Amino acid sequence: MTPQDIQTRAGAAALLSAVRALPRQAGILVMGLALLLAPALTSPAIARGAPESFADLAEKISPAVVNITTTTTVAASTGGPSPLVPEGSPFEEFFREFQDRGGQGNRPRRSQALGSGFVISADGFVVTNNHVIDGADEILVEFFEGGELPAKVIGTDPNTDIALLKVESEKPLDFVEFGDSDVARVGDWVMAMGNPLGQGFSVSVGIISARNRALSGSYDDYIQTDAAINRGNSGGPLFNMDGEVIGVNTAILSPNGGSIGIGFAMSSAVVERVVAQLKEFGETRRGWLGVRIQDVTDDVAEALGLEEAKGALVTDVPEGPAAKAGMKAGDLILTFDGKDVEDTRELVRRVGNTEIGKTVDVVVLRDGKEETLAVTLGRRETAEAAVPASAPATEPVESEILGLTLSEMSDDLREQLELGANADGLVVTDVDEMSEAYEKGLRAGDVITEAGQQKVASIEDLENRIADAEDAGRKSLLLLVRRGGEPRFVALSLE
Repeated sequence: MTPQDIQTRAGAAALLSAVRALPRQAGILVMGLALLLAPALTSPAIARGAPESFADLAEKISPAVVNITTTTTVAASTGGPSPLVPEGSPFEEFFREFQDRGGQGNRPRRSQALGSGFVISADGFVVTNNHVIDGADEILVEFFEGGELPAKVIGTDPNTDIALLKVESEKPLDFVEFGDSDVARVGDWVMAMGNPLGQGFSVSVGIISARNRALSGSYDDYIQTDAAINRGNSGGPLFNMDGEVIGVNTAILSPNGGSIGIGFAMSSAVVERVVAQLKEFGETRRGWLGVRIQDVTDDVAEALGLEEAKGALVTDVPEGPAAKAGMKAGDLILTFDGKDVEDTRELVRRVGNTEIGKTVDVVVLRDGKEETLAVTLGRRETAEAAVPASAPATEPVESEILGLTLSEMSDDLREQLELGANADGLVVTDVDEMSEAYEKGLRAGDVITEAGQQKVASIEDLENRIADAEDAGRKSLLLLVRRGGEPRFVALSLE
């Protein structure tokens, strides 16, 4: 019992003692009030306890959970009778005859894989992971209460690893509905169902260990759980205690391939939107802004004169919606469609979830002032970016600045770095390994195209930008660096 519990219980006891000392009628009235207040006095924070059993919930939702078996044709090997027998070996003919007698030879073979899924409508739509059915020739759905049905693929989304299938049934199927993963809290009970390790229908329970996990993709929003998830659980549902699907079990973190209590389910906030598009179009249709962006670090924020590191910093604006609206490299995106932008991940998800063709207001910080741009979003899946050419270079000059050995652009350097004929900027030819520039990842071959959010084509340009930053009281200078055509901002200290 904590000191807070002791204090609240003592307060409740004191109140009840005081009530007993009152006249009978007043005591009854106040006693009723005390009884109503007692839960609040003794329980400052009320949490839902674990049920005595999860059996009722499991029985309710099991009929909608399915096992998925896929069959894939694997091309025949053309490398000889066996990888264990060298070509020309005296045993080569023996092994070829042995394979032929066994019916193998060099014929294509069939391989099978197992996974899980769940039915989301009475007419037979089934959700699973894309990697469960990717490349499959045949897909068979097995139901909890018996029976199997072939399934066809309606659409897939590799970005979120979600696939939508359809089976044809003579009778309506049991199904489950999506819940709101955004209201789920760390510590809430969850139940995972699926076909782990091919053992058939299986149930495991645990809690939500963390939310909003990002593993590798731009649209990741994973729920982390300690409910046992193993191979074969992929594509199965993660339920809340109301029997609603709040996640699709997708991945585990494990050194040995088995569950160690760190599993990940793609949140229903993402899945439900993807499934709706796959159902309607057979593919996803995400909004496209048309910029390359990076997060704002503390040193970049200082170089920009910001009080806090937030927003999405534009590193490049190829031909597309943002360019047409007047956005420029170096702009800091503060809000998108009326909502603040905390970082690049949030912006990418918000843009992707916005309707194609919608015109949205994007507030950017440019040269210390806020500007509002009206951007009509394109479609990400069909977007083709093109990097605009820059101004021609001057005669090559070399200098050492900020721990960097820099050379002005020349035709020879353009050829060595496989750059376009009009590529411009300062080429990093060497980096002092004891410098801040080296620590922040700058290397020989990098090209600095901007400093202080202004283009640089000469050593003199860079020296002027450094002087401007020092005159403005800046402690660091923001550089736009390109490597292999990919841009990023780096802030280097001037002290």
